[in-house]
Amino acid sequence: MPRTTTPVTPTTTTTPATTATPVPAAGLLTATPWEELVTSALLGTDRRPLGTASGTGTGPAGEPDGVPDGVPTPAGPDGAAAALLNAAALHTVRRRAGLLPAPAAPRPDPAPTDPRPPLPAAARSRLERLLADRAAPSGSGGRRGTAPDLTELIPQWLATANLHGYRAPDAALPALLDAARARTDLRPQALTFAGPRGLWLAGLNPEWKFALRGSSGTSLLPDVTDPEAVHRLWEEGLFAERVALLTAVRAHEAGAALALLATTWATERAEDRLMFVDSLRTGLCGTDEAFLEQALADRSRNVRATAAELLSALPESALARRMADRALSCVSPGLTGTGPSVAVEAPHECDAAMERDGVVALPPSGRGERSWWLGQLVESSPLAIWPARFGGREAREIVALPVADGWSEELHAAWCRAAVRQRDPEWARALLGSPSTPPSNGPGTASLAERSKLLIVLPAAERAGWVAEFIAAHGLSEAFQLLGVCPTPWAEPLGRSVVDALDIARDAGSYPWSFSGVMGLAERCLNPAEADRLEVLTTTPDEPADASPGANGYWSEAFQRLVSTLRLRAAMDAELTPAR
Repeated sequence: MPRTTTPVTPTTTTTPATTATPVPAAGLLTATPWEELVTSALLGTDRRPLGTASGTGTGPAGEPDGVPDGVPTPAGPDGAAAALLNAAALHTVRRRAGLLPAPAAPRPDPAPTDPRPPLPAAARSRLERLLADRAAPSGSGGRRGTAPDLTELIPQWLATANLHGYRAPDAALPALLDAARARTDLRPQALTFAGPRGLWLAGLNPEWKFALRGSSGTSLLPDVTDPEAVHRLWEEGLFAERVALLTAVRAHEAGAALALLATTWATERAEDRLMFVDSLRTGLCGTDEAFLEQALADRSRNVRATAAELLSALPESALARRMADRALSCVSPGLTGTGPSVAVEAPHECDAAMERDGVVALPPSGRGERSWWLGQLVESSPLAIWPARFGGREAREIVALPVADGWSEELHAAWCRAAVRQRDPEWARALLGSPSTPPSNGPGTASLAERSKLLIVLPAAERAGWVAEFIAAHGLSEAFQLLGVCPTPWAEPLGRSVVDALDIARDAGSYPWSFSGVMGLAERCLNPAEADRLEVLTTTPDEPADASPGANGYWSEAFQRLVSTLRLRAAMDAELTPAR
């Protein structure tokens, strides 16, 4: 039972240095306060002799020896330190003897029920091993060997368990919450799997408080149809809870969410206003325009920029029309020789109206002002304005037109950003071009990061097919970012293209760690059914004369790990599949 300490006020008893009679042990406790003991221990008895504020003995020369009277001082240079420990021991006994029982804390509410079905026995054992491996100390580096990396399989295991609707075992909840605390990428799936009992347990441990700021689906949020409960949490809740509440109310009724936000908007901090505005991305629609137009006059530049970005994603908004008028005055049809082209006349100034609509006047280092302003105008304009501007041409035809005076890179990059912002697949296809064309020679942009964003706009199957053709034409050296946006498990054309490219790299004598990132993705994203077909790659063939020394041994090890990981994933899926 918790105890509290009953403090005893010490009185100071000073013993003259000439007194030969030692002070009893009880007198020592009143002579040297606990705080003085702590100070002497921290500073050292040579710098702060014990008892300088109370009675001390004297040494042979009459100097204070730093030891309270009545304490036997051991011989030697460590005598003062030993006396300090003796005094601390006596004080400790006294302090413990003075403890009184404190009132018992209220019992926590009972854990809520979780109606989801329990995990099968094999899957429960697998989860224990995965979480135990996560908590185990990592190795010292070097070669990974042929064993699968269990830590990297936890996200997939959680996703599959949630897909089947299982509940987490009660005994696994502490380790599961620890894993989610350590890895933010695990939190959404881990908290879904932990369910209401996990949230209940998180409320009892401050180290797991992150779970109490979960998504709008957590049981800690009130019923969005209860206006009193909603208003109370909005006024009193933590910031993350308020964001989750706003998202939940918005999913139920967009207008109610905006009305709730308006009640405290004027008093919110700038960083909180930014997050609230950014949360409107989900479910963005025309009813948000009036609120976002008001946010264009916000005193925070970041809030204004985010509001302008969201308004530009609404093609029918007034801001989108204003930006379109500006962009059309800068980009127009032209002639290059005898053929059509794109003529560009970038803005010569950034006026106050442009700044209010989100155009940042000061360019980053290395960028010219006019090109910086042009890019912002084009990316914020509806893509639907360009076919009419260029005589009814489709997006692919417009992108293929030559751009005069060296403005091609800036214009195409701005169109890429517009296609991503407006989620326009037709323009995304046009700007990606053929996957067999080298990025530096194709339309759009050569940036693989920008191409990855364009790919996300395409349907999943089309995305995987495009990346498969890209790998077949250009290999894996530039494909890592593109693979990261493909749905998993990889469809057969994409998976086969990756494996074939890895095989080609092995035959070329390259070291496998040059492709370690792609190999790691393959372990997590290849279809487990590919394991048998990959078995032939686990052998160690003879090395060609010009190969890097020992490369084939490393490749054999990497393919063995890939095959064992795929088979482990297949076993995990089977353990989580409900019996029929």
